[in-house]
Amino acid sequence: MKPALTWSWHPYAPPFHEIGDPYLCRIAPGRASVTLEWLGSPEEEFCVRWRKRGGERFTEERRVRGTSLTLTDLADGCDYECAVFRPGTGTRSRIRLFRTGEAVGTVVNYLHPDDEAYAFSGRYLCSPCLVRLPDGSLLASMDLFAGDAPQNLTLIFRSDDDGATWHWLSELFPCFWGRMFLHEGALYMLACSTEYGDLLIGRSSDGGKTFSAPTVLLRGSGRRDTEGVHKNPQPPVAYGGRLWTTLEWGTWAKDYHAAMVGSAPLGADPTDASVWRFSDPVKYDPAWPGVAEGPSAGNIEGTLAVFPDGLLYNVMRYDMTRCRPNHGLVLAYRVDTEHPEAPLCYDSAIRLPGNHSKFMIRQDPADGTYYTIISRILGPEHASDRNLLSLMRSADCEHWSLVCDLIDRREDDPWQVGFQYVDFFLEGDDLLWLCRTAMNGAHNFHDANYSTFHRLRDFRALAGQI
Repeated sequence: MKPALTWSWHPYAPPFHEIGDPYLCRIAPGRASVTLEWLGSPEEEFCVRWRKRGGERFTEERRVRGTSLTLTDLADGCDYECAVFRPGTGTRSRIRLFRTGEAVGTVVNYLHPDDEAYAFSGRYLCSPCLVRLPDGSLLASMDLFAGDAPQNLTLIFRSDDDGATWHWLSELFPCFWGRMFLHEGALYMLACSTEYGDLLIGRSSDGGKTFSAPTVLLRGSGRRDTEGVHKNPQPPVAYGGRLWTTLEWGTWAKDYHAAMVGSAPLGADPTDASVWRFSDPVKYDPAWPGVAEGPSAGNIEGTLAVFPDGLLYNVMRYDMTRCRPNHGLVLAYRVDTEHPEAPLCYDSAIRLPGNHSKFMIRQDPADGTYYTIISRILGPEHASDRNLLSLMRSADCEHWSLVCDLIDRREDDPWQVGFQYVDFFLEGDDLLWLCRTAMNGAHNFHDANYSTFHRLRDFRALAGQI
């Protein structure tokens, strides 16, 4: 075996885990249809075979020259098994699973909850991240997670037609909770090695196809029962001559996460660990003014924003499951940008009905309005639901109002359907977003089986109607 000199793999193939030959790298089901993509020569002939799940043998096949195929006229709402063969060689891909059914948006990638293709990392798709490259292409990344699983593989996909179609690009290992971002002309990935693992950063000079070997910025525990680094895929913010990012230190097992930020000077090499500074972690205090009554594990998954007062704040998801009230608040911390190692300072509780799921705040450069997309909570009996996804706006980042509901599936079982962890950016008159989507037979609302791309056109016109 050769040593790992880069972060990226094409694809990652752990020892004794059969990934298949060819490697079936993307599955995108639709209504009575599926699109399959695999690795190989575009001039080579392949044989795609499929059957309804549980069949003794493949009953259908199609020969194709190239590395993708869309199958139509399948039974809708049905589980299938499929594989790609190299004729005359005796080799084939893993047998993969999919369920047909109409999803929301454009399917970037799909993973059936019973598909073990990535079981060495996880079974569900998480941590959506969306970025536009200077050449006009879009990149979308997601990781593979499951409870008590290693959780350390990230998949990257590329679109060259503005999100209409997507194709596999590369894989990063180890990489979890990753955030791709552009900085001073280069593409970076900031991530953890695994849940509560090391904080890593690497750079790509070819649009995400390959990444340098990652630099360790912070050491974590890598164990769910021991405190370590926790983060979410939020975009870094340039402020006061430094590049800032949000993270936490803790674990659910110890019932706390302490809020932090990290930063590096603008102009410095972000892959040089020596230039980074991290603030001392701050634990949640139930005595703070404005917080809910009762025990709380505190805050995770913050998003950085410059408020109208010109200061940088970390606005954080707030655990209120055991509190009174049990939903509806997020907490804002001031960042001491003059002293990068100084702890955050609790500032205030802000009313936002999406505190039990990751959210992101973006500011519109056109007029300074703040926008966020949340899994909106409608009442105490629905505090864990994620089947209503809404666009909110604010003039001051403190008072939020509804613009519109982006996806409303409240008629569906809230335990089985969820839209969450949206990553988005504003581009011209449009809002582009990537969603962690659970529907059509997901394990549950939390354990998503899709990553879906969406575009909201003329979002400012919608905002002007309220």
